[in-house]
Parts: sequence; C-alpha cells; structure tokens
Amino acid sequence: MRKLLVALGIFMIPQAVPLPMLDAHAEVTPAYAKWGKLAIEKTQSSYPNSKIIDYLHEGSEVNEEATIEKFKLWLKEGDKEFGVYVRIKYTTETQKVLDVELQETAK
Repeated sequence: MRKLLVALGIFMIPQAVPLPMLDAHAEVTPAYAKWGKLAIEKTQSSYPNSKIIDYLHEGSEVNEEATIEKFKLWLKEGDKEFGVYVRIKYTTETQKVLDVELQETAK
C-alpha cells in the first residue's frame, strides 16, 4: 500500500505545482491605443488652453464598412472643468480616417 501511495505521489506532484503566472506588470497595448492618441491630439488642437486630466475609451461601434471609436476626455481650463466626446470614424479594412467629431459636454 505504501508503494502505491508513493507511486501516485510521484505522478500527482507535477500537477499540483502551479505554472508560472504571466507577469502582471507586462504592458499590453490595447487595440484602440492608436485612436486614443488621435483623440488626444485633436482635442489638444481644438482646446489649446485646456489641460486633459482624464481619458476614457467608451468602446467601438462597427457598422457595415466603418468603425467608430468612442472616447470621453475630461479637460480643465482655469477653474472650469468640462468633458469632450470624441468620435473617430474610419474604414475598418484600411483604417483610413473618415471623420473626427468633437462635442463638448458640461459636468
């Protein structure tokens, strides 16, 4: 009986040892990063006296041949804080930008 337990232990130990986990600090670039950079650039050029203090990717919307990436940026200019919705429409296949729309919003 003892030999059986030892034999089973030899086969069971490798399964009990956890595999090395992925590095939790490894940087993963999100798919929308390219569009987020464009959203920031367009916002900065439209609001040159404002500072971007927050950024949110709200998702994407895929239509027949185009994709719309949706962002909300929070800006501060002096004592005033406000949001700007940025919608970037591009051809899904070629990733050619078709339109960039900015819409200011209050708190």
